Amino acid sequence: MYKSVKQQLLEQRILKLLSGKALKTAEWLFANPELQAAQEYANIVSIKRLGYNDHGPVHTRKATFNAIKMFKLLNQAEIKMNLEKEGAGTADDSLTAVILASLLHDLGMAITRDSHELLSIQLALPYIDAVLNTLHSDEEINVRTAIRSLAIEGIFGHMATRKINSLEAGLVLIGDGSDMEKGRARIPTMLSSKARVGDIHRTSASAIQKVKIFKGQEKPINITVEMNASVGFFQIEEVFFPKINTSPVKPYIELFAGVTDREMLKYL
Repeated sequence: MYKSVKQQLLEQRILKLLSGKALKTAEWLFANPELQAAQEYANIVSIKRLGYNDHGPVHTRKATFNAIKMFKLLNQAEIKMNLEKEGAGTADDSLTAVILASLLHDLGMAITRDSHELLSIQLALPYIDAVLNTLHSDEEINVRTAIRSLAIEGIFGHMATRKINSLEAGLVLIGDGSDMEKGRARIPTMLSSKARVGDIHRTSASAIQKVKIFKGQEKPINITVEMNASVGFFQIEEVFFPKINTSPVKPYIELFAGVTDREMLKYL
């Protein structure tokens, strides 16, 4: 099973952050050749057929890595996920759901862009069930059901077009949105030199140099977006900020953005 160097490095970084069920879940998904093929084909359709940016193995792992970092920051701030608050599971169960949703959220791009999140749910369910069945006995059906539902919610809500209600799904949404550094738009830009409707998205995405996620001063999570040109603000204001604005995680986030070596604009 071939994996790019970038994908392998991301997987190593993810695994170092995990333990327990969350670690076993990531290891199982990373080792599955059928899932690898499905994600690679989704990327082919996304880039070559539809003209979108990366929606394949590298993107899903970047989204997962970002979601895990934010989960850890909330955990350090003693903010409980919904499964814990509702008495339906542990923090490990919540992180397992976040990983499942983050790694599987774009499988539907293998078919079409429109409502791909709904198609992703259908394609993801066999993987979700296979993982959860290996982690839980029949006596743990309640926990298994809760994780499954949260994973589906995370996939369902990652486009910010449908209301989600859990912190877990909110992390998936923002983890996905925070993968907007210039490398993600590089391949479709190289493949097409002709001007197209919507190219402002590519241009603005290409201006994004770095997305940093770390502990905030006033809130648990600080997200700082650095760009090399002011056109990058389009990406923040039209794509990223709406995702944060609809996420249940919004109250715990500080968002800053600006051109490198200039004053950062505070959004949240």
